Amino acid sequence: MQTMTRLRTRVLVGATAALAAAALILVIGSSAAVAAGPNTSFAFNARGIGGAVALTGGGAFGSSGHPAHSGGGFRCTSPVSSGPLAGCQTGEGVRWDSDTLLTGTNFKCLADEALKPVSTSDDTVVLHADFYRAGDGTHESFNANMFVSTHDIDDAIPGVQNVWVQGVGCATATVHFGS
Repeated sequence: MQTMTRLRTRVLVGATAALAAAALILVIGSSAAVAAGPNTSFAFNARGIGGAVALTGGGAFGSSGHPAHSGGGFRCTSPVSSGPLAGCQTGEGVRWDSDTLLTGTNFKCLADEALKPVSTSDDTVVLHADFYRAGDGTHESFNANMFVSTHDIDDAIPGVQNVWVQGVGCATATVHFGS
């Protein structure tokens, strides 16, 4: 009987130690996840960017030290004659994906206005993106900076300018950000 009691005690002590070790691992893992910070997710739908491009998509991003994972649909709605998307013709374009999360960039919605800064934050994502046309396969057709925001970034222009593509311009988009 005494041997059984000792055996039960050893099993109980061993199980308690294993449970304590598992709890410690869980706490350390949770601390690392909190230190890394949560990702911010976003989704958007924008038509008529600069009168020439339609974009839709979304993804997630963390701090500027981590990549963004995002992409979506892309279509030129009229010919693009200048900037990084120059040469994209009406009806061309299939998809886009993010290449790099940027801490910020300078932009202008209209050709004749001064450059303004925009930065990645909890409600704005600034990306360097790859744009693809059908027939180009996995090789990007164009590369350009872009941003998506929940709020108006260019208050000098009437209306809401919350999406921008470098060399094309700005537009109003339906946007959702979450964490």
